[in-house]
Amino acid sequence: MDIFLQQIINGLVLGSMYALVALGYTMVYGIINLINFAHGEVLMVGALTSWTVITALQGAGLPGWLLLLIALVCAIVVCAALNFAIEKLAYRPLRNAPRLAPLITAMGMSLLLQTIAMIIWKPNPKPYPALLPNDPIDLGGPVISITQIMILGLTTAILAVLMWLVNRTKLGRAMRATAENPRVAALMGVKPDMVISATFIIGAALAAVAGVMWAANYGTVQHAMGFLPGLKAFTAAVLGGIGNLAGAVVGGISLGLIEALGAGYLGDLTGGVFGSHYADVFAFAALVLVLTLRPAGLLGERVADRA
Repeated sequence: MDIFLQQIINGLVLGSMYALVALGYTMVYGIINLINFAHGEVLMVGALTSWTVITALQGAGLPGWLLLLIALVCAIVVCAALNFAIEKLAYRPLRNAPRLAPLITAMGMSLLLQTIAMIIWKPNPKPYPALLPNDPIDLGGPVISITQIMILGLTTAILAVLMWLVNRTKLGRAMRATAENPRVAALMGVKPDMVISATFIIGAALAAVAGVMWAANYGTVQHAMGFLPGLKAFTAAVLGGIGNLAGAVVGGISLGLIEALGAGYLGDLTGGVFGSHYADVFAFAALVLVLTLRPAGLLGERVADRA
């Protein structure tokens, strides 16, 4: 039971980070029907930016939590500016092009960002400083760290603010109107270009937070670190129902739990043939199963193509 509860905690922490990145995918897709495959690299840029800030300020005598907060704010600003530029320069000119063109552009942008990051930060992995206490908190068997508590708490707060933003504010109404029909929304006074740019900025902020969380939890950063979390987050968005905010959260948490439980029990289930590093098999097998039984995802709805 202790092992099971420990894997549940690990799965919730991992799923929280997937959910934040998946929300960026699903918000962009819901409005302009684009899969932004460069989104994982935005996470990577956020993590490396925070590492640069922490390394530069580490000798200033600041408390660890304040240093982490400053690094997080800097990462959000850099990632928001980066995603705004990507949308304006790479995606906006192709908005009315065939769907394959922006998809190929997104893949090319992903490789370009990886290469630029490798040039700026060099290809070798870098240790991420531990800024919060490392002593685990005993929960009567399973344990949880201060960093994991921060990840769960921050994710919950961010998701609550995002749901409020989308459902209760003027920008949220404009986003929903643009997602429904951008031409009609423009006739009603909504500026679709501004709404789309705001969506990219919000998604980048979520990816930056997830990148800092990922680096703080695993203790290392490098130029290629965004590929696998980005792929998993895209999987989570599809699993929950691409274009559905609640589906992205459900998909991210579900994927994290499946992966953590798979890592904890895979060796026993296979008699030691496969180790925990094969846990990805469980995650993608679950995706195939869900899409076979419910092609729209767990919370997705079958809708007609936009005219």
